[in-house]
Amino acid sequence: MMNAALASARADTLRLRRWPTVWVLSGIWVLLNLMFVYVFRYLSYRNGSGPAAGDGTPRAELLAGVLPDRVAIAVVQGLPMFGGAIVLTIGALAAGSGYGWGTWKTALTQGPSRLSVAGGTVISMAGLVLAMLAVTFVVDLGVASALAMVEGQPLGLPAIGPLAKAIGAGILVAGMWALAGVAIGTFTRSPALAVGVGVVWVLAIENLLRGVASLLSWLDPVADVLPGTAAGSLVEAVGATPVGEGGSPGVVTNLAGWPAAAVTVGYLLAFLVLTGFLVRRRDIAG
Repeated sequence: MMNAALASARADTLRLRRWPTVWVLSGIWVLLNLMFVYVFRYLSYRNGSGPAAGDGTPRAELLAGVLPDRVAIAVVQGLPMFGGAIVLTIGALAAGSGYGWGTWKTALTQGPSRLSVAGGTVISMAGLVLAMLAVTFVVDLGVASALAMVEGQPLGLPAIGPLAKAIGAGILVAGMWALAGVAIGTFTRSPALAVGVGVVWVLAIENLLRGVASLLSWLDPVADVLPGTAAGSLVEAVGATPVGEGGSPGVVTNLAGWPAAAVTVGYLLAFLVLTGFLVRRRDIAG
């Protein structure tokens, strides 16, 4: 079964690599990351005004946020919302198109089991998540190093401990959203519907529930264990600035680090199990 899953993963990776939508969405994520982490903050630092300075953030802190020793945090602080929505969209398209285009049904006629084919999609998505994080890190490091040289600042890298924590948090958060997309795509068996449901949940419903919970205290326990809340809390725990203090949207302080990590891992496993259950139990036809 493992050999079949790896063969399926290679085929699915080839499909994703040649799919223009994946490249466009990945490029959008890199651009959003650069805009929110570097462009807005640096312009605010230079001009003393702008989106990042409007909350009263000191200029020295604005500059510190775009230097190389903050690169690890820069990579992950956009993942709870915008990065998560993009990764979820790719996952939903990868799984939903397997039904909508008939590729899973065609693959299954060649002999591999359903779990092998679905497992191939999960493995290919894991590779894509790691690649996106690696590319984002390299791009951010290059931009941060250039800004540091322009401003005459040191080119020091993050310490190993904080770097490892941030990378681990980024893998967990991005992996959770990717598997959420795969699960939704498998459930709906439609790439368009899966993308719509996923994006609305990440960008609208979760924010609405957290906003209502701030008015109705009995909703706090529910809001605290939402996928986006866990992701935002985990990213904040490794050093990202909360949205209320001038940080990226989606970064919150509802949970401490380890509880946030546990909830994130729980959702990751739940989405994985749900995908396997749906693939095994339902008709593969779209």
